[in-house]
Amino acid sequence: MKKSFFPMLLSVFLLLIVTGCAKVVVTSDADPNYNLSKLERIYVQKFDQDKRGLEKIIAAKLNQFGFSASSGDASGTPGGVDAIVSYRDRWMWDMTNYMLEITIEFRTPDSGYLFASGKSYRTSLARKPPEDMIDEALRDLFKDKVTLPQ
Repeated sequence: MKKSFFPMLLSVFLLLIVTGCAKVVVTSDADPNYNLSKLERIYVQKFDQDKRGLEKIIAAKLNQFGFSASSGDASGTPGGVDAIVSYRDRWMWDMTNYMLEITIEFRTPDSGYLFASGKSYRTSLARKPPEDMIDEALRDLFKDKVTLPQ
């Protein structure tokens, strides 16, 4: 009886340790005086150090949400956009390279005023693909402000 109890106790202990390393934080903030539902045209500026094309994934997700979004370098910002989106991504290594965090910021094109931002942070054991982390950061930002497709 004692021999079968020890492996079970060890398994429970290891499970508690491993699950304690899984952390997920999804946050967003927006200026309450800025109406996000009025956004139509959005330009996503490529983060200089990004080699993965995340600006295209963010723009595609915004298009799925019903906005008219395009992406490219800061030098190619088109006129007539309602918001310029910038982002920063952080990656870590744990057996494979994975996205640890992405922060997405919305600014006015004329003054650069930061009026909204969203962030997704996931440690190794809770990791998701970049597309999913971008989706959850944007969904959290627009929840209760814009009707989004499922």
